[in-house]
Amino acid sequence: MPSSTPVTPAQPLRIASINVNGVRAAYRKGMGDWLAGRDVDILAIQEVRASTDDLEGLLGPDWSIVHDAATAKGRAGVAIASRSTATIHRVQLGADEFDSAGRWLEADYEVNGTIVTVVSTYVHSGEADTPKQVEKYTFLDAMLSRLPELAAHSDRVVVLGDLNVGHRKFDIKNWKGNVKRAGFLPEERAYFDRIVGAEEDPAYNAGAGLGWVDVGRKWAGEVDGPYTWWSWRGQAFDNDTGWRIDYQLATPALAASVTNYAVDRAAAYDQRWSDHTPVVVDYAI
Repeated sequence: MPSSTPVTPAQPLRIASINVNGVRAAYRKGMGDWLAGRDVDILAIQEVRASTDDLEGLLGPDWSIVHDAATAKGRAGVAIASRSTATIHRVQLGADEFDSAGRWLEADYEVNGTIVTVVSTYVHSGEADTPKQVEKYTFLDAMLSRLPELAAHSDRVVVLGDLNVGHRKFDIKNWKGNVKRAGFLPEERAYFDRIVGAEEDPAYNAGAGLGWVDVGRKWAGEVDGPYTWWSWRGQAFDNDTGWRIDYQLATPALAASVTNYAVDRAAAYDQRWSDHTPVVVDYAI
């Protein structure tokens, strides 16, 4: 059974994130095998599309689960599964009249005497020039307002999940064909400029903007990808025509403790269990 005692990993704290595109379908396709072999301490899940009972039945008794379902049944849903229980969790984001259910979930964990705050989030996909895009911007506005509050709450915070925006040209294989599409609109990318800095800023990803760190870009460097989402259609996966839209955004103190970053890309198309791939980071805390 999950312990109510603080997390005391003998190795770095391993935090993983994955948009499962429906957890029941993901388990039918092999997610359980991946999880069993990955030695994850804390797992953030997006697009759960299932009940808490479903999650508990699939993951088993060794995991403590907090889950925020979407208002509309069978849509969105975010969860955090951990080897020990969270000390507290929060779900509200933005104004009371804004429905953030199923898209933002915060949980605090005590790790070696330190509070680590983990946020599993699923940003709207949006659609240019439609009300769906307005809703996406409303969510991103609320997220920008919340980030400084989180940093004030703890100096070790990670916001992770499917953020549905490629910040830079490195983050999308065919970026030229997507500049007018949701996910790579200039207005969307500007939000990330405010979080980690614009790429032309000398302090980009090192104190610029709100001071947060894009762990994936910091670790990979100035290279294409590594992508985290590929369409099921055509040859996108085989040709690595992907998008990097799954992030771990960390406060500077937490980012400084990273010892490894990995994108667990499936070995072959028929071994995929989601259109996204897990993003796994080790933190020495």
